[in-house]
Amino acid sequence: MNDSVHADIQKESESKSLSEYLTFRLGLEEYGIDILKVQEIRGYESPTRIANAPAFIKGVVNLRGTIVPIVDMRLKFNCEVVNYDAFTVVIVLNLQHRIVGIVVDSVSDVMSLMPEQVRPAPDIESSIDSDSVIGLGALNDRMLILLDIEKLMSSGDMGLMTET
Repeated sequence: MNDSVHADIQKESESKSLSEYLTFRLGLEEYGIDILKVQEIRGYESPTRIANAPAFIKGVVNLRGTIVPIVDMRLKFNCEVVNYDAFTVVIVLNLQHRIVGIVVDSVSDVMSLMPEQVRPAPDIESSIDSDSVIGLGALNDRMLILLDIEKLMSSGDMGLMTET
């Protein structure tokens, strides 16, 4: 086998072990979700409220003919201050063929992590269901809370998706 073919095989095996996460901020914390679940990122627009919906479900928007529920992650995770400003964005997710939007303070970037850079999350009481946290990603001086966004959106209190 020549060197270039060997290098291509090496690169391919390395890329399979890399996971890419879209990173975003909620207050002072930085979170990451699987980039493959992200359909698009949009500026925040006020959704149409739904009667009797939980406070963290801001309502729905019409996205090119599809009615999309909008979840404010800051309210869901009990952030102290929830401001809507020029940095506030909606991450539109495609989860098991269901489109859901999540409101976050800002989107940071896409981060690639090797499996050894992901640590198990500590077992502590929080507003996030522990089953929805994949772990903590560490890259240089950054710490990222990695979320299983499908599990989070299908949790009982969300009621947005059925669990698989």
